[in-house]
Amino acid sequence: MTSNLRLTFMLLVSASAAAGQMSWTLARSTLTYHVVHPLHHVEGVSHEARGRGLCHGGTCDFLVAVPVQSFRSGDTDRDLHMLQATRGAQFPMITVRTSVPEASLHPGDLRADVLISFAGEQKEYAQIAFRINAAGNGDLDLHATIPAKLSDFKITPPELLMMPIHNEIPVEVDLNWRRDQQH
Repeated sequence: MTSNLRLTFMLLVSASAAAGQMSWTLARSTLTYHVVHPLHHVEGVSHEARGRGLCHGGTCDFLVAVPVQSFRSGDTDRDLHMLQATRGAQFPMITVRTSVPEASLHPGDLRADVLISFAGEQKEYAQIAFRINAAGNGDLDLHATIPAKLSDFKITPPELLMMPIHNEIPVEVDLNWRRDQQH
């Protein structure tokens, strides 16, 4: 994780502790991208996302970061090519930011704007539908699908046998958020 993201996480934790505000930690994650090529379908999965959330004044701000190189498709050559195509060496982290009303953090449906930074570009996706489920001990499980496209991040579609993959690369997001203990 880059030092800027570590600093952001540390500031979120410090501010939360100092103000006695509610904070959240990403306990578990599964992020899955889907790629369609005329000859086959591919999924890449990462379980290495980290995240924090801080609630203040009725609003909760969340930040999630995942290393680009942490996605695995089952084919190391394909994964290396994905790193090249997405400029992963130059931009090694994908970050996701959102703000939601604190009152919306309960089981049910939620719509939120999501800002994603990936491959040196930023894209805001409006009103993404999240499904929130109770996971015990005050934890919340969130599920959503981000309708990402390669063109959103100025990525040229990779080709296999001179046929490019489809522009659409939806990303399924499954996150377990743990409410931090208040002191």
